[in-house]
Amino acid sequence: MKTRLAIVDDNTFLARAINEKLSGYEDLDIKYTVHNGSEFLAKLEKNHNLDIVLMDIEMPVLDGIETVNIVKQKYPHIKVLMLTVFDNDENIFNAIRAGADGYLLKEIEGEKLYKAIMETIEGGAAMSPSIAVKTLKLLRFPEKQESFKVEEDITELSTREQEVLEQLAEGLSYTVIANNLFLSPSTVRKHIENIYKKLQVHNKLEAVQKARRQSLI
Repeated sequence: MKTRLAIVDDNTFLARAINEKLSGYEDLDIKYTVHNGSEFLAKLEKNHNLDIVLMDIEMPVLDGIETVNIVKQKYPHIKVLMLTVFDNDENIFNAIRAGADGYLLKEIEGEKLYKAIMETIEGGAAMSPSIAVKTLKLLRFPEKQESFKVEEDITELSTREQEVLEQLAEGLSYTVIANNLFLSPSTVRKHIENIYKKLQVHNKLEAVQKARRQSLI
């Protein structure tokens, strides 16, 4: 019986590299690659016969952490292995809290990635060594977790960032926002990245909610 796997990553080059790392393992069946959490959830609505997903964190539309949360609520049988370039404490903490079964860095070699997938399928919690150290520190010093729940200071957004956020709140896609504001989609994405950083949020829903609380939109 092959292990059914999906890859969720908005970086086409990195997604292809992951695919290539795993292509030689005959007991893995890579079903598909999608570019964000929203596309992945749409796939699951049609068919959730999947064993494990390799999930990036920073993605447009629906990021990895929010996607994990939804997947674990609706499809608890699917294992979620975070595979990302981000090793900061906050991402690790939020991913584990959302229900991630493991957390690896993308620099991992193909054989180690394969072993981590198998370990996760068997009920283990695969982690890159540096991530395991950080996770232990978070468990030993729970006061660090409290630092992620910062008090809300009023955020200063530029006029352009406010315009982008207002259209994002209306549910418009990056492409439509770009057309409306006479910008390129990549510029819109950069504005949204800056908005997320300034608001200290991880996804569109959090950004919109926090912006409304602060009367920014």
